[in-house]
Amino acid sequence: MSPENAAKLDLARQFIQSIPHSHALGMLLEEIGGGKAVISMPWDERLVGDPRTGVISGGAISALMDTCCGAAVMSHPAAPAGTATIDLRIDYMRAATPRQRITARAEVYHITRSVAFLRATAIDEEAGLPVATATGAFTVERVKGGAK
Repeated sequence: MSPENAAKLDLARQFIQSIPHSHALGMLLEEIGGGKAVISMPWDERLVGDPRTGVISGGAISALMDTCCGAAVMSHPAAPAGTATIDLRIDYMRAATPRQRITARAEVYHITRSVAFLRATAIDEEAGLPVATATGAFTVERVKGGAK
């Protein structure tokens, strides 16, 4: 990995870890690079949407997926310096299993001069159907000297 790419990945890690809502939700950057990111979030009673069931709220899962998509864009080799969400569609497939960690995986599947397109999934510790899937579009801010 080039020193420029290593510096960019370090910057992306620092950025994700410094976002107040990421910290408040306990998000942990697991993997990042090459337009892909994996971020996990532990189950926390404060994030439960329905106290009767113990199921984590859709809002917390949405924040996790949005953050993971942004991290994937920031790590793309086309050298985006920053990003913002243009559009994020999330399909909730099932309730997350109470007391289980949620892990989001996002990948840039196409990038233009100004927009990155992503796919993401969120899973818990159960095998099978994901908790949620997402598709999104994010802005691309090019670094001087980056790919066109």
